Amino acid sequence: MVSFFGKTIVSFFFMGFVELGNARFLSDFQWKQQKMNYSTVYVDPSGRGNFSTIQSAIDFVPQINQNWICIIIKAGQYREQVKIPREKPYIYLKGEENGKTIITWNAHDSIATDATFTSEADNTIVESIIFINSYNYPPKSNKNPRAVAVAAMISGDKSVFYKCEFLGLQDTVWDVQGRHYFKLCTIEGAVDFIFGNGQSIYESCTISVNAGALDGLVGYITAQARSNPKDGSGFVFRNCNVFGSGQTFLGRPWRDYARVIFYGCSISDVITPQGWDAGRYVGKEKQLTFAEGSCKGMGSSTSKRVSWEAKLSQQELQQLTSLSFIDNEGWITKQPLKVLL
Repeated sequence: MVSFFGKTIVSFFFMGFVELGNARFLSDFQWKQQKMNYSTVYVDPSGRGNFSTIQSAIDFVPQINQNWICIIIKAGQYREQVKIPREKPYIYLKGEENGKTIITWNAHDSIATDATFTSEADNTIVESIIFINSYNYPPKSNKNPRAVAVAAMISGDKSVFYKCEFLGLQDTVWDVQGRHYFKLCTIEGAVDFIFGNGQSIYESCTISVNAGALDGLVGYITAQARSNPKDGSGFVFRNCNVFGSGQTFLGRPWRDYARVIFYGCSISDVITPQGWDAGRYVGKEKQLTFAEGSCKGMGSSTSKRVSWEAKLSQQELQQLTSLSFIDNEGWITKQPLKVLL
């Protein structure tokens, strides 16, 4: 049993005014109070919460945790790297409602260690948080040479991101592996800014292209890393809004069986007429599954798309774009955040 200020973790059910040692929660703390069926701790840099940094709250969670713990984070800008390690599942990070909870970091030397936010654990929820890697962001006021600068690295299974923002220029979201569900999120970048081997659905998300910052070069939204035909991974963009500046491809392969589908999306003329680029896999295009279906907008016409764009049947599209692509066991509905309502 883990203790905190002499209290066991199961005692963290807060309503209205609660006092634990020096940590106080007053009625004017401006959180919407509601009954919660999980333990809760608070982060507030002013000292009015249980913790003043997000990472210290995560560090408090016991290893091999089996019960949901919600870490509510007061609005503000947190200049820190945040990591949920593999051995700490069932963490729910929640930004303050109607506020701006921003986590920002400036790093680019190592793709493996420099992400602003890293989530390695299974069963993770993140809600209403903005993640920024400020090395190249915002690009208009940034003079650093363009480099890989990851805002979020996600490798745990069964992860949900709801109403979050991920802001960067190159390699913004590293969707490493595992099943992930992004809903009502904003992802901004210019080059390979959604990349990796995740098995993920991006639902009703805003895909904000900043290729206008590339000095005439063309951008790429995705770089998916599926490496064999039996791999279940792939990126599915469902009912998303794709717009921005400059010109960009929908994607290019990172590995030779890459799979990306845009379905029911609104696509502006920021997308090149060709749509896709084979990159270093020229001659192996038939191995790729780059497809579109039921999209609309000035950039959605497939009349000038590359000849090797996958032509999927309606049945294949349904199979790959339905929620069962990532959730055939119902794990999303078992989580405390009801994102499917």
